[in-house]
Order: sequence, then C-alpha cells, then structure tokens
Amino acid sequence: MRKQLKAREIMSAGVQCVDEQQSLADAAEMMRDLAVGCLPICGSDNRLKGLITDRDIVVKCVAEGHDPAGMKAGELGSQLRWIDAEADATEALETMERHQIKRLPVIDVSNGHRLVGIVTEANLAKNLSDEQIAEFTARVYAVAH
Repeated sequence: MRKQLKAREIMSAGVQCVDEQQSLADAAEMMRDLAVGCLPICGSDNRLKGLITDRDIVVKCVAEGHDPAGMKAGELGSQLRWIDAEADATEALETMERHQIKRLPVIDVSNGHRLVGIVTEANLAKNLSDEQIAEFTARVYAVAH
C-alpha cells in the first residue's frame, strides 16, 4: 500500500444486500440492475450472513438443474470472511490472498457490526504497488496442479 490506509478508505461503499429469504432469481436481477457480480446476503437482523456470486447461481443452481426462482439466496452463501472497517488495508490484502478471494465485506465493528462496504480487486489495484499487484494475482489466481 502506498500509505497506511484503513479498509474503509479503500472499500466500495453503499453495497446492497440480498435478503437470505429472497430467491436466486431476485439476486440475479439485483446483480444485473446494480452491474455487480456479487452480493452480500443479509438476514432479517440486517447482519451479514454470506456472499453470493453470479458464478454461484450458475454453477450451484442452474447447472445442477435447479430453478433459481425456487432457491433462496441463503442456501448458496459461501463461507463468510470479512474485515473490520478500521483494520489496515494490508490486512484486507493478506486475507484475500490467504483465502484466495476476490471480494471482502467490510464491517464497522464499533458501530453496531454493520456492513459498510466491500473491498474488491479494483479497490486493491487502485492502492497497491506493482509488486503487490503481481503477488496478489499470483496467490489469488494460482491454479493447483
């Protein structure tokens, strides 16, 4: 990172959640309308429950012969990883590398444990050195043989 930034300083703010009870068809429509490939899944308590990607919908629902209108977003949520809004941005980078993930929700722990944003590859690219970008790419896109 060029300087010591916090996760909240590099994240994309204003993320919208899909409710865990909404259908995958609803999630897909939201992704289309928002021009995103991933949505946080929130419960009735407005807490983050998981993430769902467009790829999840295609691979785990459509390709398996399920009806996206009949499956709930909460059924496909991937393992939940997140970062505190006040954590160093380098911690976000390290978490994304370690778990080979491309999106990391940002939670404001000190203010009600609310979802406040998401760190994406694009956010990292704007704030990384060339060396860090190369390392991130190698680690996150590494293919196991």
